[in-house]
Amino acid sequence: MITSKSRPYAGLTHQLTVSLLSSVIPYFIISLTLPAGQGAWPLFVTASASFFAVLIGSSILRNVTRYPGVETSLYFIPSFSLTYVSLLLIFAMARIPYSRPQIIGSFICAVIFYYVAIVGSMRREKPRIAVVPVGDYQPLLREDYADWHILSSPDTPLNSAIAVAANLWADLPDEWERRLADFALQGIPVYHSKHLVESLTGRVELEHLSENTFGTLSPISAYMALKRAIDTVMALIMLIVLLPLLLILMIVIRFNSPGPAIFRQERMGHRGEPFTLYKFRTMTNAPPSKDQRDAAMTKDSDNRITSIGHFLRHSRIDELPQLVNVLKGEMSWIGPRPEAMILSQWYEQEIPFYRYRHIVRPGITGWAQVSQGHVVEVTDVTSKLHYDFYYIKNYSLWIDILIVIRTIRTMLTGFGAK
Repeated sequence: MITSKSRPYAGLTHQLTVSLLSSVIPYFIISLTLPAGQGAWPLFVTASASFFAVLIGSSILRNVTRYPGVETSLYFIPSFSLTYVSLLLIFAMARIPYSRPQIIGSFICAVIFYYVAIVGSMRREKPRIAVVPVGDYQPLLREDYADWHILSSPDTPLNSAIAVAANLWADLPDEWERRLADFALQGIPVYHSKHLVESLTGRVELEHLSENTFGTLSPISAYMALKRAIDTVMALIMLIVLLPLLLILMIVIRFNSPGPAIFRQERMGHRGEPFTLYKFRTMTNAPPSKDQRDAAMTKDSDNRITSIGHFLRHSRIDELPQLVNVLKGEMSWIGPRPEAMILSQWYEQEIPFYRYRHIVRPGITGWAQVSQGHVVEVTDVTSKLHYDFYYIKNYSLWIDILIVIRTIRTMLTGFGAK
């Protein structure tokens, strides 16, 4: 499905070609400067590994740019950075001799090749998509991604449209159904307008519970098991690496304002089971409020936030203690953010299908957080739930990788923090 702007052609042939050129060009340049018989083997090993680094980076880029709001020009460098950093970690942990110039050279080549492809694709005009004006098709026309061409009748020519959008749930007249069948037989893609809106906005409207690609309300169990294993390993590694920083932050928080360094709060978790969430305390340690629901909300310019709390929230460092929750299996790195019990119970009373978001483990970061930011009011939470449903419906490795990349941007910019 056509979803992202400025997306260059990224078929397998293109990926293999870029991977080969990115590894071979620096290999030959560097090999000419090496003394005879010195460093040839590490250079060859690094060139071979960089071929796969570019290939995997291309695959990541191809898969994450199919999600809405993702422009290739913003994600090709993070995609290759992710694979090259992983490659360096493998070399370091396995103590494999490697060529640093080859790593740098192949990374630069990959970036240059994709930059050229992206600049070329940006010159293309918006894709032209024909629209069947039957049923609720108006939401499509509010999206400016495509050049929408209304088909006034089944005989209206497509006028270079590359695809057709129609509300397939509507009671289509027989002549329109025959015409859509003809389009499909001619190899012209025909999209359900609701699914096309989801692809362009990253939101699933709450008309009904929405099945995933495999026709079920439940996420793929095999990926859930794999994700749980990755969560555990990564949380353990990060806790060991970050332990000195965590201890220093606990001391700073204690000296900054009275009260414990760690904030504990009961939250709604996986399958509706409550759990205790851990965060660095970013607010003053006030006595319990009579209005628990109001106290659980973080408002704009909240005067309860401490001086260091602003920095911790802006950078999302206050979430680091949740690594313990991940190790305990109560949370994942990525998933819908868990809400305070008092808020979750309120939302369940006000919003249909709200409980469905608990079908997956809550996360330290998630699709709604990187797309919308922090919200608490029911009207905003309903919008946030549209993003949560989209994540659950498209539950996969690729959307998780995209969220990781966007989370890094969020930590650097403070997007959505309060």
